[in-house]
Amino acid sequence: MPSLNHRPEKLAGITAVFLIGIGIVQVFLGEFISNSIALTANGIDCMGDGFVSAIVWVGLKYFSRPADHKFHYGYYKLENFATGMAAIVMILLAVYIGYRSYLRFIDPHEVDLPIMGALIALIAGVIALVLGIVKYRQGKKAHLQSARLEAFNTIKDSAASFLAVIAIILAAQGFLLADAVAGFIISIIILSIAFAAIKESSLMLLDACDGQCIDSREVIIAIATDHEEIKAAHMVRVRRTGPVIQGELEIELPEDMTIKDLDRIKSDLHKELKDRIHNIERLTITAVAHKKYKDDKDDRS
Repeated sequence: MPSLNHRPEKLAGITAVFLIGIGIVQVFLGEFISNSIALTANGIDCMGDGFVSAIVWVGLKYFSRPADHKFHYGYYKLENFATGMAAIVMILLAVYIGYRSYLRFIDPHEVDLPIMGALIALIAGVIALVLGIVKYRQGKKAHLQSARLEAFNTIKDSAASFLAVIAIILAAQGFLLADAVAGFIISIIILSIAFAAIKESSLMLLDACDGQCIDSREVIIAIATDHEEIKAAHMVRVRRTGPVIQGELEIELPEDMTIKDLDRIKSDLHKELKDRIHNIERLTITAVAHKKYKDDKDDRS
């Protein structure tokens, strides 16, 4: 399986604490001091992203637990489940932000203390951007879908913070609707990321094979058929489970081949596959006699 360290997990925990804290500050300022829906929306977005990071942190903390008597294939799918749960939280927050923005759009107000609000949003945006880039790199190295989602979510949060800065400045200059428009845009950004995440995590939970999974299947077939002693490769089934790939491969071998030779071929295949597909965790290889397979096909004809 891929090399997994605790860096993504720790970054998710740090991000959760930071985003929830800075989100509370922005909601307080937006609601009770600056009267800015953009700042409130960004604060709610930050808090929501903080809870998303917390959910991902739990998933990353437990998904790599070894298989046991109840979960024979391990806890890898917990990572996909955590991704789906995080996306649902994002959708609920986006709907609420959109509703609040609508109310402000039909009844616009002036923004108080715009410099303070813009400064807080700017600080939140810069820190979130740095954290998001670092987390994306770590998640990509570890092949973790939920860590990459959380990284995109944090980068999205930085973009929303910068948008809030622009909206507060424009509202302070007399463009009052900019405050509500920024809230709408933030809610749309959240929804787009959440729906994409739900689609991908749902496909994985259903063992669908697409994207990287299909590419891995083609690589497995190519490696198997290129082997000198393998006559053909059949029944190649592949699935993504959390950060790893698992599958089944059936190969045709000469009927007079010994078990020792079969073990050697399996070992060669596993070694070459590990070199080509770094996140392949398990590939079950079964063999059938080449002549027998041919006779079975003739009988079915």
